[in-house]
Amino acid sequence: MTKEITGKTKLLGVIGYPVEHSLSPLMHNAALAQLVVGEASRREDIAQLGLDYIYLPFPIEPQNLEVAIAGFAAVGVIGFSVTIPHKQAIIPLLSEITPLAQTIGAVNTVSRQNNRWVGTNTDIEGFIAPLQTTYKQDWSQKVAVILGNGGAARAVVAGCTQLGFAQIHVVGRNLQRLQEFRNSWSNSPLAEKFQVHQWEELPKLIPQANLLVNTTPIGMYPKVDQSPLSVEEMANLPTGAIAYDLIYIPNPTQFLEQAQKQGAIAIDGLEMLVQQGVAALKIWLQQETVPVEVMRQALQNHLGLGK
Repeated sequence: MTKEITGKTKLLGVIGYPVEHSLSPLMHNAALAQLVVGEASRREDIAQLGLDYIYLPFPIEPQNLEVAIAGFAAVGVIGFSVTIPHKQAIIPLLSEITPLAQTIGAVNTVSRQNNRWVGTNTDIEGFIAPLQTTYKQDWSQKVAVILGNGGAARAVVAGCTQLGFAQIHVVGRNLQRLQEFRNSWSNSPLAEKFQVHQWEELPKLIPQANLLVNTTPIGMYPKVDQSPLSVEEMANLPTGAIAYDLIYIPNPTQFLEQAQKQGAIAIDGLEMLVQQGVAALKIWLQQETVPVEVMRQALQNHLGLGK
């Protein structure tokens, strides 16, 4: 059944550039449709329930970010997700950011509250979800190695800190950006928890890694034959380590295929996408529960992973 969009339909969406690959619209619209169907079985008048929403992708080039956010306010957008490359650039355009987003220095979820834009970060919740449930263990003796130092890496550092990792190593290619990454946390309690390294230092870090996380866009659709690590670099990953790629298209990525050949446990970005989306939807709809399984199933079906 096709959703009827009217002048009363409330707008949600995702901003990024590029954004056509995003599966967030598929996931969120499946959840919104399910919520309406569930409520409709109990009450007849959907309009009164305020569940008339649609979630759209908005490709916004960096130079157009400010005018786009002003436009969103003008047309009454209720909230939106933020992806690469806007997670940090959007901060000065918001009226308020939550302490969590402030600590990380990156925003992935924005909501309209009292005619003001409020930014938060649900990536941490999304990132740690599979590590707290499916792969639960004592992380206090473990070492995390994080590839990349952008907005997603910031959430991963915070997530690994929350899980209690003994050592957290962030690896990047650009020395100046690495130093900026390091310095930007100088007033944060997280500052003592991690070290930064240049890419050349990877050979000594990978053999120590209990958790290896790719936060870079290398290997993301359409460049599916790429990986942030060479086969030789990946060969030193300990058997039984967890390789976690935040990318979810393709599934699996080259990075995860390489890791699995080394006997590593692979986690793709799909569950992180689901769990950060669940947290965002709760904020936008001001509801305590949303249909998690419907969101997960919509993605799995789309990717040919349906159970």
